Amino acid sequence: MTSTISSACRTPLFAGNKEIKFAEKAVPKPETGQVLVRVRANALCGSERPQFFNGTSVTPGHEATGTVIAAGRGTHTPVGTTGAIFLMDFCGKCRSCCLGFTNQCLHKRGDMGFNRDGGYGRFELIHENIFFPVPVEFSATEATLLLDIMGTGGHAVERCQLMRPDIESLLVVGAGPIGLGVLAMSKIIFGRQLKVLITDVIPYRLELAERLGGLPVNVAKTPLSAGIKSHDLPSVDMAVDTSGKQAARQEAVDLLAQRGSLICVGHGEGLSLQISRDIIAPE
Repeated sequence: MTSTISSACRTPLFAGNKEIKFAEKAVPKPETGQVLVRVRANALCGSERPQFFNGTSVTPGHEATGTVIAAGRGTHTPVGTTGAIFLMDFCGKCRSCCLGFTNQCLHKRGDMGFNRDGGYGRFELIHENIFFPVPVEFSATEATLLLDIMGTGGHAVERCQLMRPDIESLLVVGAGPIGLGVLAMSKIIFGRQLKVLITDVIPYRLELAERLGGLPVNVAKTPLSAGIKSHDLPSVDMAVDTSGKQAARQEAVDLLAQRGSLICVGHGEGLSLQISRDIIAPE
């Protein structure tokens, strides 16, 4: 640690009942394999609502970007490097990690912002392996999009590819930030020719989705089945739910083509399936 790094800093404290106070916290020193990051941006997420309402002793924030200001032994990232911080502190050595499924780490060390101090504070101490440098042309704010928005969206699209190799149409349920991320990543991965239908009830979200190349369906005005037909599709090859709503998921399942799959990204409500009709017959 250099002398220019203070020993303590003012940090937001989520006290519960929608109240945020501030308290002094010691600035940690990086140990072997760790780096200390000066946070420059952190996106907001609905996953933090329980912390806002119920309170937490941990500093929230799991979509942070920042600059390395100190590094422990055994690290390779130069001080001054700017990058994004992955939510899950994965071990990097287990069976899942070795296959690239770091989000399914079998020996996870923590979740940044949930049981480890996250990016709403001025500094964040992390293991180097969850720090990902970004090109200098990205601002810190733009770099946060590489996490939950582009990262989750890209992961959902990769799951679609794993389930079906010949995707010609995709339904995205919900045009919030994650849904728009799925739309953007599907266009990047599959190309602009892919038909991507996207639903919502808020006009400005659907207008943005259309500018990104999506085929919007306002389900507040048009049933989803009719909206799909209006775009010359009787069904869809794959669907990604980002809404977390059971009714929306049920409609998506009903509109899947044979060999289709529903990828659930949004947390929330459930799903009811008939094994023969919904799973075995269409495979």
